[in-house]
Amino acid sequence: MRKVLIGAALAVLALCAEGLAEPRPSAGENYEITEQRLGPIHDRVRGSAFSKDGCHVAYVTTRGGKQFVVVDGRPGPEYDGMAGLIFSPDGRRLAYEAWKGDRWFVVVDEKPGPEYDGIGEGTPIFSPDGRRVAYAAQKGDKRVVVVDGEAGPEVDGIGEGSPIFSPDGRRVAYVARKGDEWFVVVDGEAGPEYDGIGSLIFSPDGTRVAYMAGKGDKRLVVVDGRPGPEYDGMAGLIFSPDGTRVAYMAGKCDKRFVVLDEKPGSEYDGIGEGSPIFSPDGKRVAYDAWKGDKRVVVVDGEPGPEYDLIGEGTLIFSPDGKRVAYAAGKGEKWLVVVDGQPGPEYDGMAGLVFSPDGRRVAYAAGKGDKWVVIVDGRPGPEYDGIIPNGPTFHADGVLEYLAHREKTLYRVKHVPEEG
Repeated sequence: MRKVLIGAALAVLALCAEGLAEPRPSAGENYEITEQRLGPIHDRVRGSAFSKDGCHVAYVTTRGGKQFVVVDGRPGPEYDGMAGLIFSPDGRRLAYEAWKGDRWFVVVDEKPGPEYDGIGEGTPIFSPDGRRVAYAAQKGDKRVVVVDGEAGPEVDGIGEGSPIFSPDGRRVAYVARKGDEWFVVVDGEAGPEYDGIGSLIFSPDGTRVAYMAGKGDKRLVVVDGRPGPEYDGMAGLIFSPDGTRVAYMAGKCDKRFVVLDEKPGSEYDGIGEGSPIFSPDGKRVAYDAWKGDKRVVVVDGEPGPEYDLIGEGTLIFSPDGKRVAYAAGKGEKWLVVVDGQPGPEYDGMAGLVFSPDGRRVAYAAGKGDKWVVIVDGRPGPEYDGIIPNGPTFHADGVLEYLAHREKTLYRVKHVPEEG
């Protein structure tokens, strides 16, 4: 359970700290770079972390054979080694694993916790609200999960990706093993035993728990402790945004289908990666499927028109859940399908997005060596390229993206006309 530390260069970009140098224009580009001097480099810098708000930076360095963390320029306590540097989601707290001799522990806000023989891979973790900390630890030949400094019962193994917090941070769950049997522990209560367990998730409101389990050569989904129907295989387990519904892809023999609230849908030869998806209000379900060499998008159980390809990750609902869009391939051309209606064909496309009110749709499209942004079927000006992660709608309906033409970078806005 020990980890190998890998050297890394010291990052010096900071956005919210005091004492920033004056911005310096970068030659030939329409953006600026800022630098902040953090101080002298010690013997070696071994890793870094930034808070999500960009206001704090921490890094691990060495001095005299010891390692310590420097947070916003302030050095912390020294240890023989450390790893797993992580800020809480709100950026106010810092945690990491450290060791002295052969004893390992987790340090939270510079306070070391109880000592163990090792700390689990991928831990410690913070709850989404940043108030709680959890991690897996080794105690002799046993394993425990430690939550807020309190160790749970000893088990023979802890599942990969465990523990997890509920979205509201109030609940904790993890996969554990005793002997050859695996089970899920939720808020300290152990569930039924299976041959294997994966895909442990909480519902978005944190009130429900689901996971996939193996029972001999069969697979099933367990929701709130209750096992569902058995299949030959499954993937893509998700809750609806309101937490009331459950969906996943399952298989029997050589056929694949989507199971919604324990009811299997129509059979296909395959279900696309990232499927199924729920609409934001949880009332609708869509997925990409194929029969033979043709692909379709199925919305609320009804298949749409056939295409040669469906763009991976392009299937989306509008924010109000009333509309559906995706990119489809037809021969060597690509088009966007909105509410079942195909748009014009292009050589390539990217960045499909709905406006916040769901009334407008936009995407980047390429024809030859030129790119345009299409808004409600109308192309904008031509550019040599559209920068990734665009276009983007703002809350006021303005569409924005970065584009370049003849080695010049442009910030482009499509502003809706009033009235």
